[in-house]
Amino acid sequence: MKRINRIQWAGIILWAFCLTACQVKRPDTVLPDAKMENVLYDYHIAKAMGDEVPYNDGYKRVLYIESVYKKHGITQAEFDTSMVWLARHPDVLTKIYEKVNVRLKAQRDGINHLIALRDNKPKESRPGDSVDVWIWQHIYQLNGMPLDNKLTFTLPADTNFKDRDTLKWTVRFRFLNGVPDTANAPLMAMQILYAKDTINGLLKIKKSGTETLSLAADTLGAIKEIRGFIYYPGQSAAQSLLADRIALMRYHATDTLFSAKKDSIETAKKLEKDAAAVKPVEVKKVDEVQEGARPREVRPRPRMHQTPEK
Repeated sequence: MKRINRIQWAGIILWAFCLTACQVKRPDTVLPDAKMENVLYDYHIAKAMGDEVPYNDGYKRVLYIESVYKKHGITQAEFDTSMVWLARHPDVLTKIYEKVNVRLKAQRDGINHLIALRDNKPKESRPGDSVDVWIWQHIYQLNGMPLDNKLTFTLPADTNFKDRDTLKWTVRFRFLNGVPDTANAPLMAMQILYAKDTINGLLKIKKSGTETLSLAADTLGAIKEIRGFIYYPGQSAAQSLLADRIALMRYHATDTLFSAKKDSIETAKKLEKDAAAVKPVEVKKVDEVQEGARPREVRPRPRMHQTPEK
């Protein structure tokens, strides 16, 4: 019996040893998977931006990549070392890139949606009196770095937008490393371009909490485009701002504007003018008598069939 127990224990120890030996030993110089995912996501966006730079401004390509390293607090040597190790372990690199591709696809779908609206393709916002038309991601982290200190959007209007629509942009802000001073407070702005004019709204974010910008107009015509931005003028990457629960609600107007006809207004003005031009008529009192006139003597009228006095 003791011999059987010893054999079982020996098998368990051998199995644990094999399991430990099969696990991939990760050097300390290699970035963790989660951080590497974020770095690669920003890296490919920066590289795509660099590909659009003209040949004469080629130095900007290097600046875009270096800004990614500064944003995540790493050096190019650490990035290269991690990529070399991951290239030797394709199973780990494949899992990381699967997550990166999902995020890049979501970003691309948002851009394609805007292009479809611009080109008047059938892809439109959902109809309804109360609809969230925000099509981008719902959480952003901003800091003082040049490529990560602002969030901007441009939303073209489609056939589901109506005259006199109200747009409400709601964002929840959370300061992760203390509230900045007034000079470095974030700004939240929205603009609506109408057929006849443009209206703007601006808020300065001074504390954590939910803020809402609401814009609407009654007589400016159809909405052409909605624009907005959040700008965080922080001085370093340590100052972080989390913007989440983002929604851009569109509300159709349910009331009716009262508008008087032009002919009715002109007629009312003419009548008022004519009434002011008429002179008042002087009315004399009945008991007033002209000076020098004698009163007429009034004799009593004899009664008919009157019986003579005796």
